[in-house]
Amino acid sequence: MRIILSRKGFDSAAGGCPNPILPDGRLVPLPIPDSLSPIRYQDICHDEHNIGLLVNQLTKGKLTKSDGAHLDPDLVSTHYPRSHHWRPLLGQTGAAQGHLHKQGVSVGDIFLFFGVFQSIHRVFPNRRKHSTGTEKPTKQRQASGRKQWHFDTQQPKRHIIWGWMQVGQILQIDELGESDLPWARYHPHFYRGKDPNNTLYLASNKLNIPGEFPNLPGSGTFQYASKERILTAPDSLLTQWQLPTWWYPDSGKSPLSYHHNPERWKLFKDRVLLKAAARGQEFVLDCDDYPEALPWLAKLVQTELATSNPELSIKKALKE
Repeated sequence: MRIILSRKGFDSAAGGCPNPILPDGRLVPLPIPDSLSPIRYQDICHDEHNIGLLVNQLTKGKLTKSDGAHLDPDLVSTHYPRSHHWRPLLGQTGAAQGHLHKQGVSVGDIFLFFGVFQSIHRVFPNRRKHSTGTEKPTKQRQASGRKQWHFDTQQPKRHIIWGWMQVGQILQIDELGESDLPWARYHPHFYRGKDPNNTLYLASNKLNIPGEFPNLPGSGTFQYASKERILTAPDSLLTQWQLPTWWYPDSGKSPLSYHHNPERWKLFKDRVLLKAAARGQEFVLDCDDYPEALPWLAKLVQTELATSNPELSIKKALKE
């Protein structure tokens, strides 16, 4: 089996800003812009938040509510109107899909999605400097009470793992018949035209990890940031990652793809520091060389299940 660290969501190149962390700590991964997609930002919701409003305010109007959104991976049923039989899914093509194919990614392998996140808060627009050096809203804006979302520049940007998906099925879109997968036809990868590399990954229903709990969901999102899923090391540059020691590629182990240069890795007694590649979407780890990898991943999902559903213990989940 393999774990794929998959870079998804807004960044400085795609979208022009980080993904937001709400004031209550919730992570909101934003779909990147896509002019070919039939999905509009205003059509997507994250709990009580309309993504169109968030995107418009956080990009300072560079993107609008009516712009096309590349909702991919698409992991949460309530984020967008669904057809019957909908399943979580991911599309990939181009060089990134070529890399996944070269690495032998297949059914049973697990994507861990990560992106760059930064905290946001609501402030009055058109703030102006006072003699004290602090910024305060104009009286007109303060009276209207129309606060807008802005990034909190006092908070760091960090790479954070925000979702997972185990591959249950792999399909080539160009090989599908017109009546195949009617529930998936909204997905942006159906609007790319002919492309023999255009690939769909459909999620498994349950997370199938040998020796681990059998009834964990095959896909989902992590609602909040946690220490275990923050990749960026404390007080470090965005791409300076801190990982458990077992990630270190000892002699004979195949390193995380795109990270074969030994100078990227530094092993300490209690952690590994990795200078992560700034480019590339898909980083593949062969779990045969790292027996700790799958239990580590299962624990991430188990913890999410327990904390996001306090009334649902792991024991109860096992009985379902």
